[in-house]
Amino acid sequence: MPTTVTNHEALQLVVAVHRLVRSLRQAAPARRLQPTQLLVLSELSAHGPMRIGEIAVRALCSQPTATTVVTSLESTGLVRREPDAADGRATIVVLTEVGRETILSLAHGEAELLSERMSELSPEDREHLRSAMPILRHLAEPQENK
Repeated sequence: MPTTVTNHEALQLVVAVHRLVRSLRQAAPARRLQPTQLLVLSELSAHGPMRIGEIAVRALCSQPTATTVVTSLESTGLVRREPDAADGRATIVVLTEVGRETILSLAHGEAELLSERMSELSPEDREHLRSAMPILRHLAEPQENK
């Protein structure tokens, strides 16, 4: 049994994960958000208000991209900027109630679709997926947080 992972094997996993996420997003109702917008909302929902720089790190994008994404989300009422109490020169980005409802609605829609697909798998395959979830979460964490 090989103990190392080849670049080809890693690439196969990357492509499979991208295809899975894309197929869920395309099939989910009310597909209005770009992937980076969805990721920013998800990070704000999970970790609370944060500065643009932290959003960029967590969303794995550049700071200018994070600024553009936050501006677009702000224009639709999904987030708002507030003064940072720790540093009056800075602002933090806060998820609005509309933003929270949006991310929950999208997540539930995608989760429902994935649940349907998973129910078609064999019990053994479903158990393999359950076992892989903590590993995938670990791999998805930004390297700066490790």
